[in-house]
Amino acid sequence: MVKPEKDSPETRLARLILGLRSQGVSDAGVLNAIESTPRDLFTPDLFQERAWEDSALPIACGQTISQPFIVGLMTQALGLEKRDRVLEIGTGSGYQTTVLSKLARLVYTVERYRTLMGEAEARFKTLGLTNVITRFGDGGLGWPEQAPFDRILVTAAAPDEPKALLSQLKPTGVLVAPIGKGPVQSLKRYTGDGKGGFTIEVLTDVRFVPLLDGVAREL
Repeated sequence: MVKPEKDSPETRLARLILGLRSQGVSDAGVLNAIESTPRDLFTPDLFQERAWEDSALPIACGQTISQPFIVGLMTQALGLEKRDRVLEIGTGSGYQTTVLSKLARLVYTVERYRTLMGEAEARFKTLGLTNVITRFGDGGLGWPEQAPFDRILVTAAAPDEPKALLSQLKPTGVLVAPIGKGPVQSLKRYTGDGKGGFTIEVLTDVRFVPLLDGVAREL
């Protein structure tokens, strides 16, 4: 019996983009950014055959590369503009960072695992990204020296309202983050009202690794 040929990466990518559209990721800029970001570059060798699936996948240090739908949803929720300065908490593989870099002027990204940071920086170099600034540090503290930011994206679950990060937003800025202590969290969008307060919207339920204090010494 002749085995059926595997779909090409191009076919898998096209299927992924169609799937994102059907799930409500409708922003053309976000879809184009995801389509032009080679997810296989960020996926460990063991999972290369699954690089274009709409699912989260394991990476080093017990972390994950996020599901493309969640990347699209969170990026779309930011409402990015070309001149925006964005703070990302949790660089991870660098996949979400790269998507952001295609839509914003500058992306400041913080990672607590030195191994992940080094690997992500190598990928940014391979892709020729020039608008990503990296920092090895405690993401929960943000990047106060570069504040205020137009947008902040948190890719790990904060147990409570991330007040330190909210304080680093511009008055009408937007922060998107998973909030909650359990295995399932609420993805929330905080939009500044220009007077020091925020409108808070719950977007969906998500599953993220927890936002941890400090930096990882062993990795």
